[in-house]
Amino acid sequence: MAREPRSGSQLPVTPTTLADVAERAGVSRQTVSNAVNNPDLLRPDTLERVRQTIAELGYSPNRAARNLRTRTSSLIGLRFTPAQEGTANAMMDRFVHSLVEASDEAGYHVLLFPADDEDPVGGYDNLLRSTAVDAFVVTDTYLGNPQAAWLSQQRAPFVAFGRPWDDDVARHVWVDVDGAAGTRLATQHLIDRGHTRIAWIGWRKDSPIGEDRRSGWLTTMHANGLSTTGLASRVEDVVHSGAEAAAVLLDESTPTAFVCASDTLAMGVLHTLWIRQLAPGRDIAVVGFDDSQVAQVFPVGLTSVRQPLEDVAVEIVRTLRLLLSHQPVEARGVLLEPTLVIRESS
Repeated sequence: MAREPRSGSQLPVTPTTLADVAERAGVSRQTVSNAVNNPDLLRPDTLERVRQTIAELGYSPNRAARNLRTRTSSLIGLRFTPAQEGTANAMMDRFVHSLVEASDEAGYHVLLFPADDEDPVGGYDNLLRSTAVDAFVVTDTYLGNPQAAWLSQQRAPFVAFGRPWDDDVARHVWVDVDGAAGTRLATQHLIDRGHTRIAWIGWRKDSPIGEDRRSGWLTTMHANGLSTTGLASRVEDVVHSGAEAAAVLLDESTPTAFVCASDTLAMGVLHTLWIRQLAPGRDIAVVGFDDSQVAQVFPVGLTSVRQPLEDVAVEIVRTLRLLLSHQPVEARGVLLEPTLVIRESS
């Protein structure tokens, strides 16, 4: 004998299905599917009607079922390396946050996996073998790094954040920020403020990113008829190296301003100025690169080149969607322009 429901109890609510949305909106099931997965295929008025119906009915696509049918995971793999000790740079934290947001808007999630310097492709290999991710974002494109070349050999879809500096025949897709353009902005800003003795503190010569940033300082100085003799130093990207380089340059070359390859090195310069009781911006101007949180909260305020990491993330995800849907990619490489955030240090 069937029992009546107890007073106050509720019958289970059946979830809204794709068919329910199609019937209410007066369209086919395929049209609803396109509205969710391929909105570019629909006319704007049709897309708006379907989306309004989805919102009214509270429809939530069953992504797990779709992934089983299409054998996709909707996951993007990213090898994550912690920030180096002794530096002020947390740029990758900002990039990862931007990538997570851009991926979520496109219907993907980011899967972080740890870096292993002894086996730089091991994590990629494991995820590929288990089909755990649909694609990768590669951030380590420095000289000699094997990841991009290995993924290309495996024909795995990926986009690199950074140019293939050491591989002229590389055909993979990349997005990068024009570092030379950033240091040109920084150097010209200091020249416009009346400085003629502008020193450069950058990274070792085997860093193509550092050399790219150095070229912006060098070409701008020469374009303005200014000498660079004795005004450049190459060091490790840690605060104490920046401080030591600044001390030597101040003693030997008497610059009135510094352009640095990173905020980390700029913090070293500021440390030396503090020891010598020189005021940043008044006695000696300082410009960093990356517009880190340290640059923003430093008491004086550090002028710094800001990379458009939010735009980088959006462009990477856009390109990944093209690759995963087997659509043509317009350009192999996209180079984005940075900006200069001016504060009291310059």
